[in-house]
Amino acid sequence: MKTSPPEITIAPATPADVPAIAALLRGADLPHEDFAPHVARFLVARKGRAVVGAVGAEVAGEAALLRSLVVASCQRGAGLGGRLVDELERAAGAWGVKRWWLLTTTAEKFFTARGFRAAARSEAPAGIRATGQFNGGCCCSAVCLTRERKGTT
Repeated sequence: MKTSPPEITIAPATPADVPAIAALLRGADLPHEDFAPHVARFLVARKGRAVVGAVGAEVAGEAALLRSLVVASCQRGAGLGGRLVDELERAAGAWGVKRWWLLTTTAEKFFTARGFRAAARSEAPAGIRATGQFNGGCCCSAVCLTRERKGTT
């Protein structure tokens, strides 16, 4: 009897997911040192028991830093990154988020296709500028992007 491969599910992350998320981030050469305190606002994608993707947010009032979007190399190209961002966006409504901010060195095209626009880092609100990502966690050559959270208008 043939069994079908496990479906990919997306769910809130737990502290037990921190090592798997960190391993995915390290494997993708993304910052991984400072996300753990924010794991309560992270989502993970699972295939069976394995964590194959993650995304998170740091919330500062009505603004949020979208961070740590990562998909395992074996799952890339099938839309999982977009699914993770969409699910995070839905969750962020309950947190009062009205505007997203992010820094990226590799995914500008991915995010601009989803309505983000380039912005000067100085445009970000103080709470976002105070995050570890804005204060050295992401290199100075990273592009700053922003847009309103979908569903706020």
